[in-house]
Amino acid sequence: MPIVSRGFHGRARDTRHRLPPGQYETTDFPVLSAGPTPTVNPDEWEFTIRTETGTRHSWNWAQFMALPSQTPTVDLHCVTKWSKFDTEWQGVSLDVLLEDVETSADYALVHSYGDYTTNVPLEDLLDGKAWIAYRYDGEELAPEHGGPARLLVPHLYFWKSAKWVQRIQLLDEDERGFWENIGYHDYGDPWREQRYQGD
Repeated sequence: MPIVSRGFHGRARDTRHRLPPGQYETTDFPVLSAGPTPTVNPDEWEFTIRTETGTRHSWNWAQFMALPSQTPTVDLHCVTKWSKFDTEWQGVSLDVLLEDVETSADYALVHSYGDYTTNVPLEDLLDGKAWIAYRYDGEELAPEHGGPARLLVPHLYFWKSAKWVQRIQLLDEDERGFWENIGYHDYGDPWREQRYQGD
């Protein structure tokens, strides 16, 4: 005789404490972009960090794949109000990429293939808070989700996790990116509902 009745799956998990104000949970992974999806061949892909003094640190795809990677499981929160829990990624921590970069900058402007930009304080890319991700849910990152590689900064609204990442420019002063220049919040903390300038 079975101990547990068929169809019983236990108590539903309570995720309310993980849902920022104004958000709803989804199991889908919506695709939102400011423009067309660029085609980026990994053989031609290059990622660069440029310091405020102009020093460049670059990796091609083979060099990038040789770096130590991590497999973070994180919640995502989009400014359009959806949240997706327990997403699984693989990528290189910004701590690894910035390890040998000498800088006194406080800010970063992230550039993507396709000319998208977004600004992030440098401290929000450090201490295990951000990755350049190239796999999602065990598969190569699909182009519509930012493949071959995207920035992943899950503690901020998802527009800060720039798709098709190409380079990070380190700056002494903050410089607004694409969405920030048309009214989105400079920082974008989902727990403070920082969707638009003035929030």
